Amino acid sequence: MAREVYLVPVVETQVASLKKKTAVTTSWVSIDTKGQGLILDVDKYAIMRRVQIHARDLRILDPMLSYPSTILGREKVIVLNLEHIKAIITAEEVLLRDPFDDNVIPIVAELKRRLPQDNLTCQGQGEEEEHPGVCNDMENGEENEFPFEFRALEVAFEAICSFLDARTRELETDTYPALDELTSKISSRNLDRVRKLKSAMTRLTNRVQKVRDELEQLLDDDDDMADLYLSRKLTGACSPISGSAAPNWYLSSPTIGSKISRTSRASAVTVQEDNDVEELEMLLEAYFMQIDSTLNKLTTLDNHRNQLIQLELFLSSGTVCLSIYSLVAAIFGMNIPYTWKEGHGYMFKWVIILTGILCTSTFTSIISYARHKGLVGS
Repeated sequence: MAREVYLVPVVETQVASLKKKTAVTTSWVSIDTKGQGLILDVDKYAIMRRVQIHARDLRILDPMLSYPSTILGREKVIVLNLEHIKAIITAEEVLLRDPFDDNVIPIVAELKRRLPQDNLTCQGQGEEEEHPGVCNDMENGEENEFPFEFRALEVAFEAICSFLDARTRELETDTYPALDELTSKISSRNLDRVRKLKSAMTRLTNRVQKVRDELEQLLDDDDDMADLYLSRKLTGACSPISGSAAPNWYLSSPTIGSKISRTSRASAVTVQEDNDVEELEMLLEAYFMQIDSTLNKLTTLDNHRNQLIQLELFLSSGTVCLSIYSLVAAIFGMNIPYTWKEGHGYMFKWVIILTGILCTSTFTSIISYARHKGLVGS
């Protein structure tokens, strides 16, 4: 009897199952302009479609790849990677990765509190009484509004600076007692404790240095700062006449926009170009000074440790030289009858003098070599 063979169409089922296995979902929280949060459990492709971001930019936020601190301005988004703060900022929402992390939960709460424009105190309240819709009108009242993306950046910068400063203060609390104990008693236990603290200090210094370098690099390039003005680019793209409806919230003074009439738009554009990134620059400079102060604390702490190491080097060198002196004294002090000891009493002073010169020369050579190699200060 002929056996019938049936082909089961399992190819499509296997492909679908493979996609489900390979598509790893990640938790994100979306916070809009009203401060409303929404938890998203989606894969990277859904995020790419949602904010129109390239895969290479999204890869920066992958904690498995260990990218350094980065602030990237793209056409419609800002990619922010600052330690545990991994966010995508648009002109309308903030996407924050791993919202249930212990270090991220306070940031989510702060974003919900500070992102709504209603919570900010608008300047020029007299103008608002005459024009009640001034804070919501995109065409007439944007000069007093702080852009949404800058409010999100401010929360992120404040959080990372506070976090690194807190880690520095904790390290100071542990380091100074350890160094004092090492000064009073040099032992293997104290040296090992200081060595571990030194390793922790080096890692923390590198982390602070990376954040500081990123802010410094951003401050040095006006084009990069201009790329972070998402609301301005969005408004310019929606406006039929570029420049005529350009927002002027980034002018150096909120009263400048009210003094410029609609018939002199050319003057407004000139002022806009002169103060293009002034508002963002002041924001970045404030947190750059704060992170630089944290780095100075770590440098001072490291200098204090280096001074103790130099003291230890001097003491160790002196101990080696004295041991040479003790060796010579021990040799001549042995109670063994030698024929060359008899009738040579005048040699005592020469042995003392030559041994002292040898020990002094050895100590000087060690210190000179250490200074040449940069181990101690000149």
